[in-house]
Amino acid sequence: MNLLRKIFIKNIAVFFGCAIFFGLNSCTEELTTISKNNKTNFPSQVINNANIIQRDSGMIKLRAKAPLIEKYEFIDSPYIEARKGINILFYDKKKPDLPGKIDAKYAKYNEKKKFYEAKGNVRITTNENQMFAMQSVYWDQVKKIIYTSDTVFVTDKDGSTLVGANGMKAKDDFSEYIFYNNSGDINAKKIPEAGR
Repeated sequence: MNLLRKIFIKNIAVFFGCAIFFGLNSCTEELTTISKNNKTNFPSQVINNANIIQRDSGMIKLRAKAPLIEKYEFIDSPYIEARKGINILFYDKKKPDLPGKIDAKYAKYNEKKKFYEAKGNVRITTNENQMFAMQSVYWDQVKKIIYTSDTVFVTDKDGSTLVGANGMKAKDDFSEYIFYNNSGDINAKKIPEAGR
């Protein structure tokens, strides 16, 4: 009887030992599987009903309003995204009382590349009261250029219009711009003598 009891206890000990061993191994495999599937593309910061003011030397440089701004910084190329649209007022030192405006249904800023993009009924109004309308626009802050390949509709303060059917390229302060395949109704006084 004692011999049967000893064999029974040894079998139970071996059984529990195996169960613990396999249980620990399965947990380890499960943990490594979970850690491999971790996602890093989630917003690290979320701002609802954002009202952002950026200042430089005490002067307001920019005011931005957006229903939602999300910052993604745990990835190789961090970015900030306004998925529900954005409204920006930007101020120039030459005309601090007359801000320019940008409205778009979507905006994204790549922090490493210093590159902006805006999409969906983009409207840009300069402090000279020129209005640019397009579906998408890109701003390379390093090269200081703004461009798009979409059709651009421009309305000047005197009511003249211009259409760039194949897009445009401009300095980021809109002091110079080029339109591709353009047409429209423009005031002849604005065309230099050499171009008439």
